[in-house]
Amino acid sequence: MDRLQAMQVFTRVVDTNSFTRAAETLDLPRASVTTIIQNLEAFLGTRLLHRTTRRLSLTPDGAAYYERCVRILADVEETEASFQSGNKKPNGKLRVDMPGSIGRLLVIPQLCEFHTRYPDIDLQLGLSDRPVDLLQEGVDCVVRVGALQDSSLVARRIGLFEGVSCAAPAYLQRAGIPQTLEDLEQHKAVNYFSSRTGRIMDWSFLVGGKEVEVKMKGSVSVNDADAYVTCGIEGFGLIQPPLFMVLPHLRSGQLVEVLPEMKPLPMPISAVYPHSRHLSSKVRVFVDWIAELFDACPLLSGRASLDKTCTQRTFEQKESAPDFNTPVVTEWVA
Repeated sequence: MDRLQAMQVFTRVVDTNSFTRAAETLDLPRASVTTIIQNLEAFLGTRLLHRTTRRLSLTPDGAAYYERCVRILADVEETEASFQSGNKKPNGKLRVDMPGSIGRLLVIPQLCEFHTRYPDIDLQLGLSDRPVDLLQEGVDCVVRVGALQDSSLVARRIGLFEGVSCAAPAYLQRAGIPQTLEDLEQHKAVNYFSSRTGRIMDWSFLVGGKEVEVKMKGSVSVNDADAYVTCGIEGFGLIQPPLFMVLPHLRSGQLVEVLPEMKPLPMPISAVYPHSRHLSSKVRVFVDWIAELFDACPLLSGRASLDKTCTQRTFEQKESAPDFNTPVVTEWVA
C-alpha cells in the first residue's frame, strides 16, 4: 500500500465529504478510492470513517489521523516546493475563512495586490460569521475576534476590535439617554446570540481598567450582523457593534453614541492556524499580508476615534472601498 497516496485519498474524502467527489478530484475510479480507504483502515487497525447512505463522519481516531495527515502532506508539499527550480514563491491552494464584512470591506478590495505579490497562490476565501473548525473542514487559516480557547491552534494578533454603544435618536427620545451602567436596567437592547450555542452575548464595558459585563433586556435577538445594526437604526433598542461597522451612521446621525466615558472592552483580532513544526509559506505570507492591511486601517488597529479628524482620514484612505454600511459581528470567542 502506498501510504502517502492513502493519506492524500483519505484527506480528500474528508475535505469533500464524499467518496465520489474525492475520486473525481483525484482522477481515480470510485472503486479505487473505496479500496484504498478500506486497506488503510485495515493497515491501521481502526475505523476512520462512519459511513451511511447519506453522510460521512469521522470517528475519534479518524479525526486524530486526519489532523496528522494534513500536517504531513503540508510538510511534503512545502519540502517539494522548496526544491523545485524556478518555483521559489509560495504556491498551491490556500483556504481562509473570516467574518463576512471584514472580507467584503477590507480584504477583497485589496486582493489584487495580494495576487500581484503571490500569483501562484490559489486563495479560497470563505466569508461567514459562524465558528469554523479548521481541522474538520480543512481550512488553513481563520480570522477570529475575541478570546481564543483552543490550545491546539496558533494565534497571531493582527488587529483590535473596538466597539461602541449607540442607539437611534427615535429610541433615545422614547426611552431617554442612559448616563450610568445602572441606567441600562431601564433600557432594552437588540441582543446578539451565538449561532453555535444560542447564548445571548453580554454587553461588556471597560470601567476603571476592569471589565464589567451587563446582561441587557430586549425583545429582539438576532444572529446576523446586518440585521443587528439594522434593528438598532430602526429603533428597536441599544446596540453595541464594532466601531468600524457603524461609523457612517454615527456621522450621519442615524445612530448616537451613549455612555462615551465607558467604552466597550476592546478585543483582539487574530489570525489562527493549526500548530505545525514548519509553518506553510503560503499561510505565513497571507498572515503577514493581512497583518499589514489591518495595521494600515485606523478602525482595526486601535487608532480610531469618533472625532472628525480621524473620521475624515479613515474615509479618505478607503474612498475606493465598498460600502462601509456592511457590518460584521462574529462570535466573541473562538
